[in-house]
Amino acid sequence: MKIAMWSGPRNLSTAMMYAFGARGDFAVWDEPFYAAYLARTGADHPMRDAIIAAHDTDPDAIAARCAGPIPTGKPHFYMKHMPHHMDGMPLDWAADCVNVHLIRHPARVIASYGAKRDSVTDDDIGFAAQAALFDRIGGLVIDSADIRDDPDGMLRTLCAAIGLPFDGDMLSWPAGGHPDDGVWAAHWYGAIHNSTGFAGPEGPMPPLMDDAADLARRALPHYDRLYAQRLQKRADS
Repeated sequence: MKIAMWSGPRNLSTAMMYAFGARGDFAVWDEPFYAAYLARTGADHPMRDAIIAAHDTDPDAIAARCAGPIPTGKPHFYMKHMPHHMDGMPLDWAADCVNVHLIRHPARVIASYGAKRDSVTDDDIGFAAQAALFDRIGGLVIDSADIRDDPDGMLRTLCAAIGLPFDGDMLSWPAGGHPDDGVWAAHWYGAIHNSTGFAGPEGPMPPLMDDAADLARRALPHYDRLYAQRLQKRADS
């Protein structure tokens, strides 16, 4: 099985990669198209030059790896992708994947992202791109708040929905990061590197002002449309 997990930034996506990476039967890949996206668009992201130097920037070669054999001989493959990296990139390989769309409320994404960068744009958080990708390829939707509220129950629900046996090893991982982290982990992954499992339920919604509030209002319709289709925990989970 190949899982393509589609998510914007600051959205539990690395924790989900660690959860699947904690299983003995999964190889994982961290944002395969990120360096190609930076090289193609010229986007000014933290560690841009280091990312381009360390990772493949050839979209066709990356797509071929997505479609090719699973690394390290594992039976399953988890790929962490961001929809806004994919404009103009090959996507045919996704037809052979279980596509899952991980979402988080825009206010929480914007507050978290803004703590790492001086400015935040619509393209940075990728809600419109995620909604458009969902329309194009379909798949399942899961909300990060539901996972944080009940990691065991929601991961069991997700595994059941995609026909994968649940593995309790998904609920914890060693502190210090994962060998397959992208080089950008040095900037973005501080909190997850200090963790050994999913954080608990989130607190009150963060207040946003001015441009950040306007950005959240533009993103909210895309989030709401996907949220209405999210997986909900099974009664027996």
